[in-house]
Amino acid sequence: MEIERKFTLKKLPDGLEKYEYADIVQGYLLRNPVVRVRKWNDKYILTYKSKLNKGSGPIINVEEEFPLNEKGFWHLIEKCDGNIIYKRRYLIPLDEKHKGSLAGIGKQLVCELDIFSGVLEGLQFAEVEFESKEAAEAFIMPEWFAEDVTNDKNYSNGHLSEVGLKDGQLDR
Repeated sequence: MEIERKFTLKKLPDGLEKYEYADIVQGYLLRNPVVRVRKWNDKYILTYKSKLNKGSGPIINVEEEFPLNEKGFWHLIEKCDGNIIYKRRYLIPLDEKHKGSLAGIGKQLVCELDIFSGVLEGLQFAEVEFESKEAAEAFIMPEWFAEDVTNDKNYSNGHLSEVGLKDGQLDR
C-alpha cells in the first residue's frame, strides 16, 4: 500500500546537489487503474496502482511493482499513450519535526522532489510517502513547500502524461 501527499514548492531547497537522485523515464499503458512502465536509472519496472480512496486526505493506493528487463521496457514504452515523462527525482530526508504529533514514531520521512524535463520542462513538485494515514495527516510541511495539491488531478503524473502543459503552465 502507498500513502502519499503531494506539494508545490515555494523554492528549491538549499544544497540540492548533495542529495541522492534518480533519472526517471515513465509512460502509461492504462490510467484507471494505472499501469505504468518506469526506468529508474538502470532499473526497469512495471507498476500497477489502484486507488483505495477517492475523497480528500492523503492518496492511498494499492501498488505492486514487477521487474522488467531493458528490452521489455523499451518495447512497452512504445505502446504508451500520451507524453513520456522525463524527470530527475531527488531523495531528501526530512527532519523529525515534520512528523508533527507523531515525532519519534516510525521511519524517517523522505521528500521525493521531482524536476521535470521534456514536454513538462519547468514543472517541479514534491511527494512524501507515509506509513499510515495518521502519519500523513500529522505531517508538517517544510518551509520550502507551498501548497498541498494531493487531491488535485492536475498534479497526477498520469494526467500530466495525457495533457502536458499549456504555455508552460498546468491547465487548472
